[in-house]
Amino acid sequence: MTDTRKPKAFTGRHMTAILVGFFAVVIAVNFTMARFAMSTFGGKVVENSYVASQHYNEWLKRADAQDRLGWDARITLDAKRHVLLAISKDGVPLGGIRASATINHPVGRTPPAALNFEPAAGGVLRSVEPLVLGRWRLDLIVRHGADEARYRENLQ
Repeated sequence: MTDTRKPKAFTGRHMTAILVGFFAVVIAVNFTMARFAMSTFGGKVVENSYVASQHYNEWLKRADAQDRLGWDARITLDAKRHVLLAISKDGVPLGGIRASATINHPVGRTPPAALNFEPAAGGVLRSVEPLVLGRWRLDLIVRHGADEARYRENLQ
């Protein structure tokens, strides 16, 4: 016995349904991705880019002065997620340093928070508070006498 039914013809309604379905999926994906993008990163690096540009040469001079100090900064996390800071010059630990730091989430999910340090063994400074699990950006200012250095480190 053979099947004598004729296949249904492809009509304009079929094509319309395919096109509407395709574009509905594309639009839904675009809106979803745009929503995720807007909710995770505000896109702001500095408050006012024009004002920041006015300080650019000053920042370059400060960076050159920091390079001339010859300090080597080693920033790590211990097992309990305390930030450890060791500053050395020519391989010798630099004593009597003071540090202040701010931590924040790299894409601005949390407001910046101050991080306090206390002296630890071997001339190392150790943060008083441990970091919560996750990615963090550490903005650090280290002072030794009249000298100052700034560091930015990503920690996980």
